[in-house]
Amino acid sequence: ASDTKTPQGILCVVEQMNHEINELTSAKCPLIMVLDHLQDPGNLGTIFRTAEAAGVTGIIMSRDCVDIYNPKTIRSTMGALYRMPFLYTEDLKKDISELQKEGIHFYAAHLKGKASYDEADYQKPSAFLIGNEGNGLTTEIADLADVYIRIPMEGKLESLNAAMAAGILMYEANRQRRT
Repeated sequence: ASDTKTPQGILCVVEQMNHEINELTSAKCPLIMVLDHLQDPGNLGTIFRTAEAAGVTGIIMSRDCVDIYNPKTIRSTMGALYRMPFLYTEDLKKDISELQKEGIHFYAAHLKGKASYDEADYQKPSAFLIGNEGNGLTTEIADLADVYIRIPMEGKLESLNAAMAAGILMYEANRQRRT
């Protein structure tokens, strides 16, 4: 009952986790990742793993994101799945608006961003909006951001891998919060 050639030899059945949005925002200064229509299991798992390492307080995913319980996703989280509060939402737009009312500032990683990611202040309650690997953020979600930010790039690339961009942003927030 495995999708790998050399499985670990262990099989178990466990109850799926069920987190509430207040778990993600209960920290003194929340740092939240908001994922809009992410499709690659490796990207999602890498974001979870990096989020735990960078001090993120929770992850919100649109209902159309890849399944967190996909075996490839689980493996790539390296256990962070069991420690990082997360939830899928039926109405991402509504949840973002509610979190903004609670004082959380939203930053969209976007090609139209004027400010460089390292110019913004993430020492206040913050959330990063990360979009789909091929299409980026939907216009509806990007329009909710308080600020569009960009990651400067050399060469002829248009964008970075979703997990790489998320990692850069999470660690910049981590760096600012450490100093």
